[in-house]
Amino acid sequence: MLPPTPHPSSSAPADAGQALWLACTNALAQDLPEPQFNIWIKPLVAQVAADFSRVTVFAANRFKLDWIRTQFAGRIADTLERLHGQPVHLELAITPRISPTAKGNSETKPVPADLAGTATTASLSAPELAPTEEAPASGFRNRLNGALTFETLVEGSANRMARAAALHVAGSPGKLYNPLFIYGGVGLGKTHLVHAVGNRLLQQRPDAKVLYIHAEQFVSDVVKAYQRKTFEQFKDKYHSLDLLLIDDVQFFANKERTQEEFFNAFEALLAKKSHIVMTSDTYPKGLTDIHERLISRFDAGLTVAIEPPELEMRVAILISKAESEGAEMPEEVAFFVAKNVRSNVRELEGALRKILAYSRFNQKDISIALAREALRDLLSIQNRQIGVENIQKTVADYYKIKVADMYSKKRPASIARPRQIAMYLAKELTQKSLPEIGELFGGRDHTTVLHAVRKIAGERQQNTELNQQLHVLEQTLKG
Repeated sequence: MLPPTPHPSSSAPADAGQALWLACTNALAQDLPEPQFNIWIKPLVAQVAADFSRVTVFAANRFKLDWIRTQFAGRIADTLERLHGQPVHLELAITPRISPTAKGNSETKPVPADLAGTATTASLSAPELAPTEEAPASGFRNRLNGALTFETLVEGSANRMARAAALHVAGSPGKLYNPLFIYGGVGLGKTHLVHAVGNRLLQQRPDAKVLYIHAEQFVSDVVKAYQRKTFEQFKDKYHSLDLLLIDDVQFFANKERTQEEFFNAFEALLAKKSHIVMTSDTYPKGLTDIHERLISRFDAGLTVAIEPPELEMRVAILISKAESEGAEMPEEVAFFVAKNVRSNVRELEGALRKILAYSRFNQKDISIALAREALRDLLSIQNRQIGVENIQKTVADYYKIKVADMYSKKRPASIARPRQIAMYLAKELTQKSLPEIGELFGGRDHTTVLHAVRKIAGERQQNTELNQQLHVLEQTLKG
């Protein structure tokens, strides 16, 4: 919870309102699946009253506004109230379309949609609306985020191979590594990497036809083409590309017509020496309910994994992201956050946004004490959910052995292997020392734990199946 707001008669810091909205969207990013957040919440723009009693949220059109109202408004209002510590009146409105003659007219106002609230109406400052993305004269939008480049991607052992492959594709599209298939858990930087490929290629070849989409958008385009009988236009769009970047292809599961159309687009692009870069939460053969002929195509190029970032990489990411936000994060604070937020880059960025918002809202310098206060909800959840005992039970259930086998002296491979995996996860996901972990595994010596940790960490880099099993276990433990 953010501290109580200033008295209404006092003026809040200029960016405090946006800090409240930033904290709200960050909290929603942690709660919602990534595709839902990116499609519905991320594009929203908010206007916050000077005394924080009212927040007006702008959606691009009536359809999106109605969907936000029915699906997300309650959650947004609850999150704002929880962060602010007092009731917040939420309004929804359509982003105003300002005609050339109306530009500069301060009386141009959006028409709010009705939504129940509990606070007194407050006067609103002029909305700071995000610029609308306009299609170029050709009518084609590449959907790339220009901020996601190789230069802004922090490199480490967790993403080094994937980054090298992506750089090669950007420099020589249509040749080696086609398709390039990048897989890994949620929030590890797969999307950043594919945008970087597109942005680098357009630097070198501004006339190249590049398209970035999420798999759900491809599904939506297939549905529209089917309903409107516009498959020729659909083919013109997708079969004429120089580079197709598509996120989360696991969403094609059980969608027969979508898979058929993607297969056709895939074949057409390869035939004309265009390049395809895909991401997924699992390696090709781990995909379920996807046609075998598609999986064989996915697996025909280069498949690379992005791993959860190691401690030093997490620290570098935090310091780099803070700098890009115009803030300085002391190294000791970065280490504190990195030690406590281990899972992925998105959670690191979310933690950083909470700290920056909390710092700006309270007008205090960033310190370990401030970080601890800003992240107390996250830290309490992690401390409650992930313990060595929980890890032992989760791994035992996954590999169908008894929990007692985790600290027994039995040594057959069917037991020793899961035990080593549990030790590895205990080291990765908890704050326990090697001797403490060894004690919880039947009084084993810390050198036994160290051997298990190094063995599993090494094999994870080489063994695709083990890597996927560890991803599943990590996501299960993190809830």
